[in-house]
Amino acid sequence: MKILLTGATGFVGRHLVKRLVAAGIDLSVSVRQDIHMPGARTHYVASLAIDTDWSNALAGQQVVIHTAARAHIMGDQVSEFLAEYRTINVDGTLTLAQQAAASGIQRFIFISSIGVNGNSTKLPFTADDAPNPTGPYARSKYEAESALIKLGKQTDMEVVIIRPPLVYGPDAPGNFGRLVRLVERGLPLPLGAIHNKRSFVALDNLIDLIVTCIDHPAAANQVFLAGDSEDLSTTDLLRRMAKAMGKPSRLVPVPECFLRLAAKLLGKSEVADRLLDSLQVDISKARDMLGWEPPLSVDEGLKRCFDSAGLK
Repeated sequence: MKILLTGATGFVGRHLVKRLVAAGIDLSVSVRQDIHMPGARTHYVASLAIDTDWSNALAGQQVVIHTAARAHIMGDQVSEFLAEYRTINVDGTLTLAQQAAASGIQRFIFISSIGVNGNSTKLPFTADDAPNPTGPYARSKYEAESALIKLGKQTDMEVVIIRPPLVYGPDAPGNFGRLVRLVERGLPLPLGAIHNKRSFVALDNLIDLIVTCIDHPAAANQVFLAGDSEDLSTTDLLRRMAKAMGKPSRLVPVPECFLRLAAKLLGKSEVADRLLDSLQVDISKARDMLGWEPPLSVDEGLKRCFDSAGLK
């Protein structure tokens, strides 16, 4: 199997490289800078843009795994950033996919976002729910998905879409990294009485699902949600993180209504929503169609976050 991986220097990409190389995959990676990745051939690609020429990187490949994107940044406003997200996440992605289809790529795996489903749940999201993206990042991912699905119907290239929720692992960026730093400081946190339910996905679990989708016949032209086998409240997540780090969990039980009011007064309602709302995903489609089960439990995934030996 010959695979081209984009976003190879990103959080998911660099660990996926290790997994694929260890499995003996004939791997090529696209990079924006002169960098050597042991076990993989590198192709310099200046940008993920509408006019990028991917011909050299795509030559002889069978599968493309597309993890590269303009990453989500909290606080972005639709009016200011949507055009930039579209340029990279939609136009750049479609350019790559069109050239991939023209070059005979058999399967295109696109790493999307659970944000395509929405920001919160009363019932768990499923892979077949009607999309409800909010915010520029999620909207750009949804538009990219729609374009890829249309392209897949017009060509012989199979399209696989994976929507992960928050991904945690060693040196994770974004919201998880912020929580790690808060726990490390050992300061009391007013999050000891949160009773929401949120789905997360350990980095190794997401990578395992991606690898499963490389050649599984049933994955063709499907959308899958990624996730662990257990959902946690924010309070429980912080307690388990502290345990995995060998730190005390100093959580003060402040009522949720007070937290939401304080966040609103401070202009931080979006941050409060991420900490207090529920967001659950149903991974039964991947279980039923692919026979996939997350190989790591939540506690095992958290332990690996802080294991000096890193991912195996």
